[in-house]
Amino acid sequence: MLVHHELCFGCGRTNLFGLLSELERTEEGVVAGRCFIKQDHQGPQRGVAHEGVVAAALSEAMSFACGDQMHATSIEVRLERPVPVGVFLEVEAQVLDLPGGAFQASATATLEDNAVASARGAYEAIR
Repeated sequence: MLVHHELCFGCGRTNLFGLLSELERTEEGVVAGRCFIKQDHQGPQRGVAHEGVVAAALSEAMSFACGDQMHATSIEVRLERPVPVGVFLEVEAQVLDLPGGAFQASATATLEDNAVASARGAYEAIR
């Protein structure tokens, strides 16, 4: 299982308010796994995950797809439908091949095989 550090909001095992993401890299280089959307992740609509929490799940997967020495410079998220609390959200991310050395990633989030959100992000090396 991929972990940045124990207190990371996305993947940390000791951050009880975080996503506790369970992500792994496949043989094809795709990062895939899931996170549990808890009651603590509610937004303004009761029983529904905060949009920022869904975005964080996508960002976490893209971060692992790009590698530990990269950080996001921009992230664009498209929210297709609300995500209820009390569910496992499946996420998948991959690095996109772009000309000119640009480093980008894409990610999708699904719930019961239905797309709920997608994202694209630009990444650069940590200085």
